[in-house]
Amino acid sequence: MRSLILTIVTLVALQAWGGDEVDTLRNKLREVTVTSIKQVTQLDAQPQASTTITSEEVERYNIVTMKQASALAPNLYIPDYGSRMTSSIYMRGIGARIDQPAVGLNVDNVPILNKDNYDFDLIDIDRIEVLRGPQSTLYGRNTMAGVINIYTLSALKYQGVRLMGEYASGRAWKGAVSAYRRFTPDLGMSLSAYMTGQAGFWRNAYNGARLDHERQGSLRWRTQWRPGRHWQLDNTAAITLSRQGGYPYESMTTGVISHNDTCFYRRTGITDGLTARYRGRGFTLSSITSAQYIDDNMTLDQDFLPDPYFTLTQARREWALTEDVTIRGSRGDYRWMAGAFGFYKRMSMDAPVDFGLMGIDQLIVDNYNEHNPLYPISWDQQNFLLNSHFLSPVWGAAIYHESSYDLGRWSLAAALRLDFERTALRYNSSTQASYTIHNPEGGVFSRVPIDIDDHGSLHRHDLQLTPRLTARYRLTDSDDDNVYLSLSKGYKAGGYNVQMFSDVLQQRVMADMGLAMRYDVEQIITYKPEMSWNYEVGWHQRLWDGRVTAQAAAFYIDCRNQQLTMFPPGTVTGRIMTNAGRTRSYGAELSVSVKPIERLTLQGSYGFTNARFVRYDNGQADYSGRRVPYAPQNTLFAGATYTHPLGWSWLRGIALTVSTRGVGSICWNDENTLRQPFYSLLDLNATLSLPGDTQLELWGQNVTGTRYSTFYFMSMGNSFTQRGRPRQWGVTMRVALNRKK
Repeated sequence: MRSLILTIVTLVALQAWGGDEVDTLRNKLREVTVTSIKQVTQLDAQPQASTTITSEEVERYNIVTMKQASALAPNLYIPDYGSRMTSSIYMRGIGARIDQPAVGLNVDNVPILNKDNYDFDLIDIDRIEVLRGPQSTLYGRNTMAGVINIYTLSALKYQGVRLMGEYASGRAWKGAVSAYRRFTPDLGMSLSAYMTGQAGFWRNAYNGARLDHERQGSLRWRTQWRPGRHWQLDNTAAITLSRQGGYPYESMTTGVISHNDTCFYRRTGITDGLTARYRGRGFTLSSITSAQYIDDNMTLDQDFLPDPYFTLTQARREWALTEDVTIRGSRGDYRWMAGAFGFYKRMSMDAPVDFGLMGIDQLIVDNYNEHNPLYPISWDQQNFLLNSHFLSPVWGAAIYHESSYDLGRWSLAAALRLDFERTALRYNSSTQASYTIHNPEGGVFSRVPIDIDDHGSLHRHDLQLTPRLTARYRLTDSDDDNVYLSLSKGYKAGGYNVQMFSDVLQQRVMADMGLAMRYDVEQIITYKPEMSWNYEVGWHQRLWDGRVTAQAAAFYIDCRNQQLTMFPPGTVTGRIMTNAGRTRSYGAELSVSVKPIERLTLQGSYGFTNARFVRYDNGQADYSGRRVPYAPQNTLFAGATYTHPLGWSWLRGIALTVSTRGVGSICWNDENTLRQPFYSLLDLNATLSLPGDTQLELWGQNVTGTRYSTFYFMSMGNSFTQRGRPRQWGVTMRVALNRKK
């Protein structure tokens, strides 16, 4: 609340400082170039809720990741916790902590299939589009809550060299260089290199080491070519390397981060995407082809305690291919689009869990001896390794069509998509150990070997039909002034809980010892697809000669089989994705941008979501009527930028930006007994415009030092949380050489 009050006071001060004169630094409304394959007009003209973040806003708010961009879009929340593998996204009360995402991501039209590869830095962003509400009809699987489209700078629009350097609190630094060259009017290339690192903010009390240290680097090579009057080709090849610590989870009992084993996440990602377009007479044919590869390793002390319980490793390699072919055309007031999509991905993973001495004693030996005091046991090894290996091929195919027709001010559209997906899982779980049974006199009664080598395979297939109906009414002659209604269905693919196999194997061992139940593998491993119906009414408007842009939407979502992360009964180490019977969400959102005078730009957005269980009984408790955990009820953003020309030889002008971003409240458990109250963070930015097309930015984030949590979970009955980033100050320099547009 303090940051919100400070923001309002600063807005008043900035407006009082301003005047009506024309200045050379004013931020004009930039004409958006249509580069999307499936959205051929500006988003404000579409019958859906959306947010467009321009390149000017990207630099103003220092955005290089989706997490930073999420603050500007209402009802979108991407928390920063764990590591770059934990790319959880929540939109309108729908999200996912593990496995399949609820929000899709496309970079220069190329879809990123794996949620664990969502969190990466990207420089030279031209714009970001956030489409809220189900996008399954056009974009397919795992876009039931929305989709985020990121577009980077084009060498056909910009030529020159760009340099960026940054240093900030936490010994954080960034450096980037990118070159854009237009060799002919129809051929352009760009090459960019980026590196970042930080020492971090959080320390492990067990050994004093910093936890959230990181090094990341990337290379991107983009080629755009127009080989003829009808053809356009766009290819981007990228490689990203990420090496980080992470998982600074604090015990809520002691208030200390302390664990004995190392935690880290390492990822190598390679992507190549080719977009080809052919413009014929009355139609456009497009093809998006991609090849993707991920090689990553997550290793963490899964009990997060200073004692040797157990350590988890997930080492994975995944290959993926996608192909999306779209053809669109129009005749008079009728427009149509048809397409076909196919993908194949193959994941190979090793996921051993290594039980330490205390984990063996307290979770197995003590449990056994409590039930069999006359014949106690002792474990023969100092550690106990549960091995798991998985191979999971997944493929899918889809066809889709959309037709729209203009009737005066009315525009009616209908779309339909048919998706088929087949998922298979081949697994091998094994362990070898032994324990000694002692007789009542303390002697050796017998030694019992444990030798388990389980093999098996599972497969499932899903067939989904996702329709969408929209009606738009133009309030004026401009397409940007409209009201709309929409009805759409979204779906998120089902799958398998590979994280649970160590628990299945552990329970198998304990069941053989007469201590626990055996899990039904297929029942506990499998989770079903999630489906929703979204009902929405919205409004877009441009007023005051374009100085005011506003949009609002209200929605109701009926969700079936919502996928939730939980800890199953009897487990001690794992978590699973399960399906709640039914949930519903309703809410509203508002976004406004105002330019009251030439030098001052005001922005604001607010989102409200009430997401609750309609039917959810997990066998232990009935949570009907409770709020869905991890999804925030409110999101808020308010910002103001004032530019002032100076005309001096060493300083041409200055731009001041003040903004606040707020989130909450967030329930942390199904019972709704723990929650993060609403909080807001105040950010400041001063941009100095220097000679030679150079900008120097002085900035601060969370300058009031607000204390808040971004994550909560339980492990072995212990509660843990991760605190949000503390106050951070930084300086960024951007230089453009030989700049041409």
